[in-house]
Amino acid sequence: MEIESPSSTGKSHFKLWSELELHEFPDKFVIRPFKSPDQGFSIARSDGTFRNLDGEVNLETASRMYTIFGVAGTIRLLAGTYVLVITSCKEVGTYLGYPVFRVMSMKFLSCNEGLSNLTNQQKKDEAYFQTLLRTVEETPGLYYSYETDITLNLQRRYKLADGWMSKPIWKQADPRFVWNRNILEELIENKLDEFVVPLLQGSFQTGQLKLNNLTSTITLISRRCTRRLGTRMWRRGANLEGDTANFIETEQLLEYDGFKSSFLQVRGSIPLLWEQIVDLSYKPRLAVIEHQDTPMVVKRHFHDLMQRYGDTIAVDLTDQHGNESLLNLAFATEMEKLPDVRYVSFDFHQRCGNRNFENLKLLYDEIADDFEKQGFFLQTTQGELVAEQKGIIRSNCIDCLDRTNVTQSYLARISLNQQLQRMCALTQSESICSFTADEDLEIFRTLWVDQGDEISLEYSGTNALKGDIVRYGKQTISGLIKDGMSALSRYYLNNFQDGVRQDAIDLISGNYTANGNSPSPFQLNKFETRTLFPVASALLIGGLTVTSITLNRAGQNAQSMISSVICVGATAGMMALVKANGRQICSRPRLCGLL
Repeated sequence: MEIESPSSTGKSHFKLWSELELHEFPDKFVIRPFKSPDQGFSIARSDGTFRNLDGEVNLETASRMYTIFGVAGTIRLLAGTYVLVITSCKEVGTYLGYPVFRVMSMKFLSCNEGLSNLTNQQKKDEAYFQTLLRTVEETPGLYYSYETDITLNLQRRYKLADGWMSKPIWKQADPRFVWNRNILEELIENKLDEFVVPLLQGSFQTGQLKLNNLTSTITLISRRCTRRLGTRMWRRGANLEGDTANFIETEQLLEYDGFKSSFLQVRGSIPLLWEQIVDLSYKPRLAVIEHQDTPMVVKRHFHDLMQRYGDTIAVDLTDQHGNESLLNLAFATEMEKLPDVRYVSFDFHQRCGNRNFENLKLLYDEIADDFEKQGFFLQTTQGELVAEQKGIIRSNCIDCLDRTNVTQSYLARISLNQQLQRMCALTQSESICSFTADEDLEIFRTLWVDQGDEISLEYSGTNALKGDIVRYGKQTISGLIKDGMSALSRYYLNNFQDGVRQDAIDLISGNYTANGNSPSPFQLNKFETRTLFPVASALLIGGLTVTSITLNRAGQNAQSMISSVICVGATAGMMALVKANGRQICSRPRLCGLL
């Protein structure tokens, strides 16, 4: 899809260039729009310097040319600059009439001729950084639009001053939800506004419903905050500024018969200082970090929510017994100090069990009055304001993935009923569950299942658990099997992969800045994880193999029996040793600390 630039149309509505030509030369990269090739720029391969194109470019000396769909940013490492470009994309729907695209693949272009000037240690560091960049290239769930900003919800867009859409799209965006904000600086400094593509990480799902012979559009868009970005086990809780891990704003947007309606919810990790360090256990123990600033951290977090969204209800879905109870109690204790925020503790596992998911009605009954007061946003065909959402439900469990998604989808369905009734698409006695077309309800459920899978993939590395509860309202055998496979995958990824993935996130988000004048972050005084894991694995596999062989021979004579006992004891000792050193064996980030 080709979209004209505002510089060529003269319109006040700002648009980005879409399809671009990328020409590779021995000394530079040239990037220019297909429709206006004189408006591009070049990047020197020696030092990453940007220059605007002056006149015609001699393309005969280019080694290759291919199409790209945007420039996502640049990052400077030890050897030079790397440029991130979008190499393929897919249109996935529209947001308020503007096409939305999903990034399908990305690639870093190297401008790093300074590699030969590095020390041996710096070359090793650069090689690891390049590994992290390859991880960044595979980042899931990135969305953007060439014609409008998608980081702002409908209610915020309504309140902005006239003419704001004439600004460059990166200026329109909410920086909290711009995944590549840190790596856009060089493009912005060089005034390449028509090329600056703000990327949103999260989820974008859309579907069509048939109501009263009219087609309505329901869009579910989740926006992942970048302030405490990371992986499941290595970014828990809050930092000292009150920013929480896995904080996501989810907007359910409904367009029906000219009306536009929006319902917002947020999720986020419990805003305390806490950790859950992987140690080869299936469920590592939760630990609340005692800190004198904890009350201020909680206060900052909820003050920010109330400033942005209004009255806030904190729905805590964690267990009130067992390992989670320590965190549940600590959260409840801090919330008693905040009289302006309503705190509701709902033990999801105890109240709903494995099959009683209709008991979520008990939660709704508890918050129903405040929920209806908060309402939703609604505007007419002429753009007139009919209703405004005056508050927000903030839901959390431990990961803010599975239990949270089930609960948010339940509340979203109730709000959808209220919106449709307000638009007169449903009577007061009807609900989405009573639609004559079963596929309408299936579409709604599928949007929430797919959204849950996508944001879970970004945080934990696997699809969400309990997806069949959202889709069918009950746990199924196939769902249990799928959840079991996802749980095992989470265990492996969290223990043996996420340290590297966390380093990649910290590097691209600017939490860590590569600096040749600083000591190497990889010169450790102990064995590295990559060294310990294969050694531990070899010892265990070897021990188990020898033990099984000796046990098969154990009944032959006394010497075989003694050998078997010794092997079993040695293997058990090795297993205990590996378990005791689990934290050192598991993959862990090396660039930044937990907070």
